[in-house]
Parts: sequence; structure tokens; C-alpha cells
Amino acid sequence: MSENLNPLELVLNASIVVQIVMALLLLASLVSWSIMLRKRAELNRARADADRFEETFWSGGDLTAMFRSIDQSRRVTKGMEAIFEQGFREFSRLRQQGGIASAQLIEGARRGMRVALLKESDRLELGLSMLATIGSTSPYIGLFGTVWGIMNAFHGLGNVQQATLAMVAPGITEALIATAMGLFAAIPAVVAYNRYADQVSRVEVRYDTFVEELSTILQRHAAAPRETQRGLGAEAHG
Repeated sequence: MSENLNPLELVLNASIVVQIVMALLLLASLVSWSIMLRKRAELNRARADADRFEETFWSGGDLTAMFRSIDQSRRVTKGMEAIFEQGFREFSRLRQQGGIASAQLIEGARRGMRVALLKESDRLELGLSMLATIGSTSPYIGLFGTVWGIMNAFHGLGNVQQATLAMVAPGITEALIATAMGLFAAIPAVVAYNRYADQVSRVEVRYDTFVEELSTILQRHAAAPRETQRGLGAEAHG
């Protein structure tokens, strides 16, 4: 009986439906762990990039020179750097046109920053919905395999006159393995979703705060003559 209850043997000898359920749960677990590892690295990088950019931004340097350096590098910007680039680009473009009210300059810059912020939020949230789906559906998929396995176990008892534990135990154990696999796939996904959703929200708050801070800086200079734009950043701390 102990050999019949070997988990590997039970999986290999399970019905085709239960094997499909187990394969789906194994695939879901692999997908969720892949997302978790990638999201952890991505969020660590996003926080480090934000810290580095804020240190440069609030150092009091020339924001125009900072923008030109980013623009001339022709690399794909992310995070706060992307928000700054889009906002400052729109501010400079509208300012060079002339005859545009200060409120419109700031509104244009804010629109550019909001678009960049939405793109960054979408990038950071990518994969979280999959974690939520795996976490919420895996137990039910495992339960389906359990129900199906138990049905098969009791169906097999219909052909015998006397049921024994040795006859029913393998089928029930096979069915319960599906439940265990469902929980194994679901629990890490739920924990990771809650953890990373909170971390994404915190990063998004930092981005949103930066939008307001940069808007305030640009507003102070919106009514100034165009040639004073080179001095943008001298009052960043103030």
C-alpha cells in the first residue's frame, strides 16, 4: 500500500483529466514565480533609478542642461526621468512658440508628465493582474481535479462487493494532490500580488509627487523671459 501511495506514481497513474489539471497548476506556478522574480528586479531598479534621479534633480543644477543631456543621449528613459523629459519638453516647446499664457504652459507640461506617468504606471503594473488571476483561480482548478479524482475513486468501488481502504486510498490521495498543487500555486501568487501591488503604489506616489514638484518649479519660471530658462533649477530647492 505504501508503494501505491507514492506521490510520483499517483501522478503518473492518475486519470487524464487530473493529469491535465496538475499540468495546468504546475504551469501556473512556474508563470507566477517568473513574474515574481521579474517584478522584484523591476521594482528594485525603479526605486534605485528614482533615488538617483532625485539626487541629481535636487542638486540645484541647470534643468535645461539636464534635459539636453537626456535628449541627446537618445536612450529610452524610464521612471522619473521619462516624466521629467516629457514635461520639460512640452514646456520648452510651448514657451518657444510665444504668446502663450503661463497657465497654458503649465497645463501643457502637466499633460505631458501625466501621459508619461500613466505609461510608467502601466509598465510597473504589468503582470500583477496575472498574479491575481493565478492566486484566485488555482484553488478552484485544484478543487476541480480533487472532485474528479474522488468521483473516479468511488466509481471504481461500484464494481466490487466489498470496499477496503487500500482500494480507495490511492484514488483519494491522487485527488488531494490536485488540491495541494492548487494551494501551492495560489498562496505565493496571492502573497506576491499584495506585496508588489503595495510597492507599485508607493512608487506611483513618488512619481505623482514629482509631477507636482516639477509643476511648481515650472510655474515659478513660466512668466519669466525666455532667456532666463537657462537658469531653471537654481531654485529647485526653494
